[in-house]
Amino acid sequence: MFLDSEKKKELFEKYGKSATDTGSAESQIALFTVRIAHLTGHLKVNHKDHSSERALKMLVGKRRRLLDYLIKVDIERYRSIIKELGIRK
Repeated sequence: MFLDSEKKKELFEKYGKSATDTGSAESQIALFTVRIAHLTGHLKVNHKDHSSERALKMLVGKRRRLLDYLIKVDIERYRSIIKELGIRK
């Protein structure tokens, strides 16, 4: 896979509470955002890859549900992660 364990650890360290915080909503949203960006680039080159297109749609849905959860639980955490990752709604 394009993300090795070191890159994931850096991602979790930056957006989560620690390098081993893999379950918080912020770290999961950051991971999904990186994977979505990778799949988007892949689909620009391989536009007939329908299985990757489906995977992209599923990842976007997972990220959307996590963002909706953050809105309900803590709006400030939602606003900060949106700002840091540059996700628009």
